[in-house]
Amino acid sequence: MAEISLLNDRYQLLQELGKGGMAFVYHARDLMLERDVAIKLLREDYSKDPIFQERFRQEARAAANLSHPNIVTVHDFGLDQGKLFIVMEFVPGKDLKTLIEARGRFTPDEALPLIIQACAGIGYAHRARIVHCDVKPQNLLVMPDQRLKVTDFGIARALATIHPEEQADVVWGSPQYFSPEQAAGLAPSPASDVYSLGVILFEMLTGSLPFKASSASGLAQLHLDAVPPKLGSMIPNVAPALEQIMEKVLSKEPSMRYRTADQFGRVLQIIGSEKVKTTPALSFTPEIPEANFMTEEPGPIDESSLDIDWISVGLGLLALLMVGGLIPFWVWVYFIYHPPIR
Repeated sequence: MAEISLLNDRYQLLQELGKGGMAFVYHARDLMLERDVAIKLLREDYSKDPIFQERFRQEARAAANLSHPNIVTVHDFGLDQGKLFIVMEFVPGKDLKTLIEARGRFTPDEALPLIIQACAGIGYAHRARIVHCDVKPQNLLVMPDQRLKVTDFGIARALATIHPEEQADVVWGSPQYFSPEQAAGLAPSPASDVYSLGVILFEMLTGSLPFKASSASGLAQLHLDAVPPKLGSMIPNVAPALEQIMEKVLSKEPSMRYRTADQFGRVLQIIGSEKVKTTPALSFTPEIPEANFMTEEPGPIDESSLDIDWISVGLGLLALLMVGGLIPFWVWVYFIYHPPIR
């Protein structure tokens, strides 16, 4: 990729940050707005597919409409020199997979604030009817101040338009984090992203993935059939509530998990420590809260949902006064036709 240094006569490629099966990622400079950006430059064999090009544009537009402190902002996208690219907010820091490999295990107090932020960002996308489809620690960027941002919304879905024989491991991304329904080739849902977040949390807490195999097909079969290890069997003194939550999010049946990432994040926030409750850049999408997500029982109503429509109240009172004012009239009419007996 060294032959490309300038995209669209605007973006100056400065340094390669990483590469994968489908793209190169660069630290770049937006010469027009004079700011640092990150650019994902897709490989030419993906960029030349016209069906993929259109789907890529659709997904990039959808991702660009997501504005949330825990989501990497998409600034621009295009096609130049035969290659598709997407321009994103530059996030200083490391991806979560790199941190896991360097540290091994995280304590709950260290892991929960990060996963809760991922839940907040992905949950916001769920409210916008967008499923990430490829939630993995490589797509969770952690800044030095422990703020977390989710990236690569929609790219996995765009890649799914390529012919199956060309997809290989690229479309599947990292099968270690795929939900059972994705492993079965079914359409993902918000609950699929919740499962993937559960796998990531399991890996952070234990230093190991719940399922291991030598091939993508072997991993897919384990996600479909195998029971994941108990959290308590791998780490000492785990909170029973956390173990119960882990079992729920790693359920094979999507309906047994939390419905959205927002809901999963709120549950983790409830069981977490004070450190978790002061998670940086935390912003959940408003919804009718539930006091007990474990049993799906309705909880108390949020005060913000009780905003009063004073116009409706005023009209109601006016109608009441009008009706009340007619009562003496109808009493008078009644006594005209039914005079009292003397």
